Amino acid sequence: MANTPHGGVLKDLYLRDADKYDTLRAEADTLPSLVLTDRQLCDLELILNGGFSPLDGFLNEKDYNGVVENMRLSSGLLWSMPITLDVNEEEIKASQIQPQRRIALLDPRDYEPLAILTVDDVYQPNKSKEAEHVFGADDSAHPAVYYLHNVAKNFYVGGALEAIQSPSHYDYVANRYTPSELRAHFKKLQWTRVVAFQTRNPMHRAHRELTVRAARQRKAHLLIHPVVGLTKPGDIDHYTRVRVYKALMPKYPNGMAELSLLPLAMRMGGPREAVWHALIRKNHGVTHFIVGRDHAGPGKNSQGVDFYGPYDAQDLVEKFKDEIGIEIVPFQMVTYCPDSDEYMPADEVPEGIKTLNISGTELRRRLKTGLPIPEWFSYPEVVKVLRQSHPPRSQQGFTIFFTGLHASGKNAIARALQVSLNQESTRSVSLLMGENVRAELSSELGFSKRDRDINIGRQAFVAGELTRAGAAAIVAPIAPYDAARKQARKTIEKSGGFYLVHVATPLEECIKRDRDSVYEKAKKGEIKEFTGINDPYEVPEDADLVVDVTKQSVSQAVHEIVLLLEKDGYVGSS
Repeated sequence: MANTPHGGVLKDLYLRDADKYDTLRAEADTLPSLVLTDRQLCDLELILNGGFSPLDGFLNEKDYNGVVENMRLSSGLLWSMPITLDVNEEEIKASQIQPQRRIALLDPRDYEPLAILTVDDVYQPNKSKEAEHVFGADDSAHPAVYYLHNVAKNFYVGGALEAIQSPSHYDYVANRYTPSELRAHFKKLQWTRVVAFQTRNPMHRAHRELTVRAARQRKAHLLIHPVVGLTKPGDIDHYTRVRVYKALMPKYPNGMAELSLLPLAMRMGGPREAVWHALIRKNHGVTHFIVGRDHAGPGKNSQGVDFYGPYDAQDLVEKFKDEIGIEIVPFQMVTYCPDSDEYMPADEVPEGIKTLNISGTELRRRLKTGLPIPEWFSYPEVVKVLRQSHPPRSQQGFTIFFTGLHASGKNAIARALQVSLNQESTRSVSLLMGENVRAELSSELGFSKRDRDINIGRQAFVAGELTRAGAAAIVAPIAPYDAARKQARKTIEKSGGFYLVHVATPLEECIKRDRDSVYEKAKKGEIKEFTGINDPYEVPEDADLVVDVTKQSVSQAVHEIVLLLEKDGYVGSS
């Protein structure tokens, strides 16, 4: 079976430290600790299991500078991506992080100790330099550069690790192989030539065809090796993707392909990331690696130009393939020819032959609207999985978020909308009225800006969960502050539709309609921090709909909201 990159020994720290588990576990309880971030957790797992061999810890300053500047560790070994443990000043002080100090690293999900880090050094990186050298530009349109400047902390801690235990996984455990396990699995199957295919997207018939062609041309077996750690923001969740991969596996010739999941936190670093991916695959025992067109590219920069050229990644991996010890298989674009009912390499299609394709945008449109997806594009088993996870709009949840002054009529409109949606009987409808939420969720809060923001955040959380479950949520707070409304939109849109409806009834009319005389009490100073009198109302500029009960009846306002929902497919279609 294949060696590691550079011909070294796989650094599986789990195997090395197995006899010391009890001692290390007991020691961890006595040490200062750091709770890892999600990205650090992914990196730690691959350091410990040998996926990042020859690394045996997070990079110290000397190794970090070598990797950033010339893709080399201080030993001279090739390594293209800085693997760093970022911390802030508070953590440095709280955990007493300094050279030779031992620190327990904790799983963020259950606070179990996973490893002990012996600190080599603590240093402050030049993040702009890191962005320029590693990702090609200090441009926050790049997700890794944005992370570097806006999420990653200001100091890095370098040092070697001793493994205590692996992070716990509760999903697809049978498909999670460490490098040592995968090498042993290949040996058991007597696989000596293995082509690895990396993906962070669902796979369709074209992917099956190109991977089969790659394996046959190299007289090799095939490893489908998708990333299930952190990928690009907006990517389809890994649960859906793995169900797709599992549905696709029986479509391969018997004995040709295996599925293994990689807990990698991608950086979308283009050429450098492709070299990194090749090193990781070599550690997992593969002999060939498919490198795609614009492999691990993040898209366009802030000037609207692609960050990387289409073949930059292939060229850089090709340059280092002998040092890595892996054969590069260029991604071969295939296209469907309906006349012969087959997929062919795009550059081999004779002139004048008709071809068909469905873009990612078109696929999402068909999923959203429930339109058919042809079998020539994807297998019915795959489409079924995608439809379960991405039902058409008529089966998705949404939130109608009202904002407006007290007595503006928003409560009446919200109640009427609930009745209107209930008569459709296509989904459950929940109404969160301001006064009810105050009594049930936020009774301890006052009316300061901070307390109001917390109250809106709680309502957004509840509405988001209802939306995620496919329900309709109607929320009717005053919500006077723009930032809190925007955060509510951001929270809820992760789960489904969001519509901000501004009930813009003028203050004078609201005062006239105020049966409880609260405006009068506020004017007299009997009520403090009352919106519209002695507390501001920030008029939204991003409302999806503006209504005013002096100009529209309640029924007309409800009708306009329903028209919005109907236009976007949430109601009125099966």
